[in-house]
Amino acid sequence: MENKNLWAPWRINYIRTLSESNGCFICDIQKTPQDDDENFVLWRLDKSIVVLNRFPYNNGHLLIAPLRHIPDLQMSSDEELLELMKLVRDCQKALSVAIKPHGFNIGMNFGRCAGAGLPDHLHIHLVPRWDGDTNFMPVCSDTDVISQSMTELLELLKKVSKEHNLPSL
Repeated sequence: MENKNLWAPWRINYIRTLSESNGCFICDIQKTPQDDDENFVLWRLDKSIVVLNRFPYNNGHLLIAPLRHIPDLQMSSDEELLELMKLVRDCQKALSVAIKPHGFNIGMNFGRCAGAGLPDHLHIHLVPRWDGDTNFMPVCSDTDVISQSMTELLELLKKVSKEHNLPSL
């Protein structure tokens, strides 16, 4: 049986820092709006923020989070929940227009044991998928990887957002 590997070397930086307490990158990003492009911020709204995941499972992997540093849904207000869900919808539309995925994984992890890399700040993962691409977590044989620079994708999503009046809250 042939051994097939999918290399994702950019993820090692994430893995090495899992046990460190580096604060909250979502909160840190909010403090420097002048660095939005460098931080891959797509949208800032009244109660939420959308950023490209620096350690993506797939091209176009977005994180949608409330601005408030809250750990779970129980702590969120109805207004925050509504804005988050509308952003999931608008992000899905922007990604559909920009990179034409065949489907999406949408997920939330609560607690490190459940896979949360940032367990204290609620966030939603929106991961575009294509037939035959990588699986959401395990990597299977005969895997195709769709690659695109995050900077290029951010610019494309901004263009699509403007053309389609997104976010449409």
